[in-house]
Amino acid sequence: MPAQKSDFIQEAYRISEAAEKKGVHLRVMGALATRIHTPNSQDLAKSLKREFTDIDFVGYWEQREKVQALFHELGYEPRELGLGTVFLTRHVFYDKTNKRVAEVFYDKLQMCHTVDFRGRLELDFPTIPLTDLVLTKLQIVQLNEKDAKDLLLLFREHEVGAGGKEVIDSTYIADIMSKDWCFYYTATTNLKRIIEYLPNFEALGEKDRAVIKGRIQKLEEAIEKKPKTLAWKLRAKVGTKKKWYNDVEDMTHTQIEK
Repeated sequence: MPAQKSDFIQEAYRISEAAEKKGVHLRVMGALATRIHTPNSQDLAKSLKREFTDIDFVGYWEQREKVQALFHELGYEPRELGLGTVFLTRHVFYDKTNKRVAEVFYDKLQMCHTVDFRGRLELDFPTIPLTDLVLTKLQIVQLNEKDAKDLLLLFREHEVGAGGKEVIDSTYIADIMSKDWCFYYTATTNLKRIIEYLPNFEALGEKDRAVIKGRIQKLEEAIEKKPKTLAWKLRAKVGTKKKWYNDVEDMTHTQIEK
């Protein structure tokens, strides 16, 4: 049965721990994963008024039947999937008791750009790896204010470097960007946009802004220094004259104003 009156974070842990006991790889992503990875920014997160609307997970496609059985056991009912092509590999579940929605994506997040989780879910618990969490935000072409706030909190609380569970892995990100100009263009555009938008977040102090800016610039430097593939260079010549991202049918959040 669903846990009554539990908050979103408690419920995310409840589901993740139940999955772990059954050997099911199910990891939290989205705003809840950001909150879990930023324990020292709770007051700031509240001041930014980042609210939760659902619980997003990633699992492995080969375990989809076990995932469905797990949510049934936990008191969730399946809901019909959206018809959009980007959502053909997800399941949606509904908790009637608390009127709460849980979504499970499998193997990849296929939105404006693709973030591949295969072989990555074992690296952290209960969330997707920190670095992958950053990538899920950087792939958004129409970056909205809520996702920008998530990125600010993540860079505020985590160093950028060559790896580590609680370090934003610049080597991993740079490697992905060196092979995919389209993802590179969106991600680097968003990094610049975040720096430009920093002064608008009044809840952040000058010290916070300086730390965030420095870490973003460190990631930008790693991305630019990484040698690019021939495919990257050929696509770069075409640039934005050709559409470089996939449409996402239900991306309806308010965009950040430049």
